[in-house]
Amino acid sequence: MSLAVVLSRGLSGVDAPLVTVEVHLAGGLPAFNLVGLPDTEVRESRDRVRAALQNAKFEFPARKITVNLAPADLPKESGRYDLPIAIGVLAATGQIPGTLLPRYEFAGELALGGSLRPIRGALPMALCARRDGRAFVLPAESAAEAALVRDAMVYPASSLLAVCAHLSEQEPLHALGPPSDSAHQAGTALDLAEVRGQEPAKRVLTIAAAGAHSLLMMGPPGTGKSMLAQRLPGLLPSLSEDEALAVASIASLAGRFTANGWGARPFRAPHHTASAVALVGGGSDPRPGEISLAHHGVLFLDELPEWDRRVLEVLREPLESGVIHISRAARQSTFPADFQFIAAMNPCPCGWLGHASGRCHCTPDRIARYRHRISGPLIDRIDLGIEVPSLTAETLSIKAVSRDGSNAPATSASVRQQVTSARSRQMSRQGKLNARLAPREVESHCQPGAAGAALLAQAMARLSLSARAYHRILKVARTIADLVDSSAVTAPHVAEAVGYRKFDRM
Repeated sequence: MSLAVVLSRGLSGVDAPLVTVEVHLAGGLPAFNLVGLPDTEVRESRDRVRAALQNAKFEFPARKITVNLAPADLPKESGRYDLPIAIGVLAATGQIPGTLLPRYEFAGELALGGSLRPIRGALPMALCARRDGRAFVLPAESAAEAALVRDAMVYPASSLLAVCAHLSEQEPLHALGPPSDSAHQAGTALDLAEVRGQEPAKRVLTIAAAGAHSLLMMGPPGTGKSMLAQRLPGLLPSLSEDEALAVASIASLAGRFTANGWGARPFRAPHHTASAVALVGGGSDPRPGEISLAHHGVLFLDELPEWDRRVLEVLREPLESGVIHISRAARQSTFPADFQFIAAMNPCPCGWLGHASGRCHCTPDRIARYRHRISGPLIDRIDLGIEVPSLTAETLSIKAVSRDGSNAPATSASVRQQVTSARSRQMSRQGKLNARLAPREVESHCQPGAAGAALLAQAMARLSLSARAYHRILKVARTIADLVDSSAVTAPHVAEAVGYRKFDRM
């Protein structure tokens, strides 16, 4: 047999297209040619495969070897093709039987000694292998994340010899079963009760969690803005299995998957020096950025005015669409970016405007320039705004909680129950969360009564709000009504929602 066909997977965005590895042996001077748009990492597999085969005591053929990675128009990257190329060479030379090859897909980077090293993207590749009804052989260190795919046939292997023994039916590999159900729910150690005072901010955080609304918090340093943001994932309902797989697939593509993070809502808080590519993703081989790593979770940007304005502007489209399209000269990729946006900022350049100490000496012109670093179109896309003031020593004291617990702060668990109930009402009524409603759906599900409509019209005129702000106010009012299980959006709901648009006048 001078031709062997082995199946593997590539990566394109969140998809893992099938790659057919064809290995052909021919007469002539010894050569090892790789075709099919391989990049440098793939071309270097020639030396890794040769050394691994020789150190595993296999014969490396002194013939002309041609390896074709099809389809030819799909760029191939990384060392994951080492294992299928080595298996193809062995099958083409008759050193292992090729009868079982059509049942399996292979991926793995070879060490020079023949052991297998972990790869990124194991989970999306396992998803596609299950869809096509084939088993997946991959390095043992990457098998745990691939086994998260329910009903996937995942075979972990530690070395090339172990894979060959399995294909020769001498020592079969053992399939890895799915993790226990207890591993599907990752808890959070951060509790909302740890945040003293700031009851209005906690109220806004609850509304944001219930309707998946974006939120901007403004206040002096040390008032709890970051603490509040860090506790938002603990207020959100548990991920469904499909959502957890989507989150884990993106982390796997970025090489950041950890078993401890399975089932947990992601929380991403990049530093304000991050570039636009780091935020939205990209590169010659497009990879997910922070907004995609926050998919089904929270993206928190602290010190919002300190961010480069051009970097912040790239958030405008994904905030509306929930996806990010990355186009390069040779690659186009689409990554999901359905995240909840939370931001925090100081009220002025020194940070102490409004503090009881009176230490702020910023001029109105400096304050205006500082706040105008954030563009109007981005502010317009933020549903909720709240000021987080400094706290007194009495509020911060543990004695502020009564002994009988009657004034005890709300816990994340109790707020999560309210949020889960509100989200269930939204899904039953319209099949999506309030923040995701289109304008036509807002007209159907969020219309207030006569008093509420009059109040909203008055607010639109006085505050000069945009049409986008009009719809976002109605969405927030609908969420406020859902939190109290009200079928109608009333004037008090609208009034509270309008009160959270104060940053439109920054």
